[in-house]
Amino acid sequence: MFSYFTKNEANLALPDIIKKFEFTLAKKNEVSKIEQQLQTSLSNASTFEEYVALKQKLNSAITKFYEAVEILENTGVVVKSIDQGLLDFPSKRFDEEVWLCWKYGETEIKFWHEKDSGFMGRKPIEVSDESLV
Repeated sequence: MFSYFTKNEANLALPDIIKKFEFTLAKKNEVSKIEQQLQTSLSNASTFEEYVALKQKLNSAITKFYEAVEILENTGVVVKSIDQGLLDFPSKRFDEEVWLCWKYGETEIKFWHEKDSGFMGRKPIEVSDESLV
């Protein structure tokens, strides 16, 4: 179910979301590792049997990665980039839809940006900013 986050709600949800993000990141890293193994097996004259087993392992890892993304986004956040560690929380500033912005490594929500601007358009949330839902 869709809902807007206030800054406080986003910060309360953040510890759980960080755990889910880290799990998702680990699944993505697993996919990358298997992809490298698969590339190596192609150039190392391995058997078809070894190649097929690795390919099946990759398919399974990709499925687990997308399941992790789905679990993460079921919290209400939107994944902008796993590689860059960017998540957005839908919010409102007055009557305008905006994103509360989080980057991996940050311990709280401190930034927001307009719908059509990305990470480069981040603006700090003012301490007294009562305008966010």
